[in-house]
Amino acid sequence: MTHVEDELNSQPECWARAAEGAQRYKAALPESGERVAIVGCGTSYFMAQAVAGLREGAGQGETDAFAASEFPHGRSYDRVVALTRSGTTTEVLELLGALKGRTRTTAVTADPATPVMSAADDLVVLDFADERSVVQTRFATTALTLLRAHLGLHADSVVADARTALTTPLPEQLVACTQFTFLGRGWTVGLANEAGLKMREASLSWTEAYPAMEYRHGPISITSGGRAAWMLGEAPEGLARQVGATGGLWIEGELDPLAELVRVQRLAVAVAAAHGLDPDRPRHLTRSVILAP
Repeated sequence: MTHVEDELNSQPECWARAAEGAQRYKAALPESGERVAIVGCGTSYFMAQAVAGLREGAGQGETDAFAASEFPHGRSYDRVVALTRSGTTTEVLELLGALKGRTRTTAVTADPATPVMSAADDLVVLDFADERSVVQTRFATTALTLLRAHLGLHADSVVADARTALTTPLPEQLVACTQFTFLGRGWTVGLANEAGLKMREASLSWTEAYPAMEYRHGPISITSGGRAAWMLGEAPEGLARQVGATGGLWIEGELDPLAELVRVQRLAVAVAAAHGLDPDRPRHLTRSVILAP
């Protein structure tokens, strides 16, 4: 079993632990009404998009998501939350340094022995969800679960759905597809972006991701036989029928959208295996991006 497989299989237990411990981190996380920016890089950026959508949708306050390198320094926020599994990513550390003494910051990390521990004002350490793999799975979804629980949007059924996602067979024709499009709405747009990234990282697949309604405005033109469109969350009316008319394979998630992301993680590993690739050794990638000065 690869590190990726081992870590993605442990997600239900990690989610349950994060949800149970959310109250312990209440003081370090955004209060209702605060104006918040959530930042990250790669997978963490897409989790930031999901959290921002959840928080605003819950009426908790204006919330933006940015890649750490693209943070708009001219804007004012009550708090900036940085998601960083490794705690060493250059862009995140540089941003936290620039905000020191100006804006309150919180870092959510997996490693308590890294520079981020002194760079942020408040800390959330999910060391039980740390990973050996380059292709990130359980830390990202565990951090999102923690923040969902903080917002009062987590339920035990989410963990149950994750267990179902790990045991339900994937459609055989899905592994054989040559192209994958992932779709979301609201907070699940971030999950769709992350789904596409997982497939690219682990299996070198041609993948794209869009807000579901935008998919009709051009991208659907690439869909055909041997290609798949996977909806994370509730689909717009009529979209399944339109995809069916292209000859493409339509996958509509029936589980909680975060659990559907677990199914995509499994698909990425399955496609990698079918192509003779090792998901623990993705091309041109390292566990943390540290830029030389």
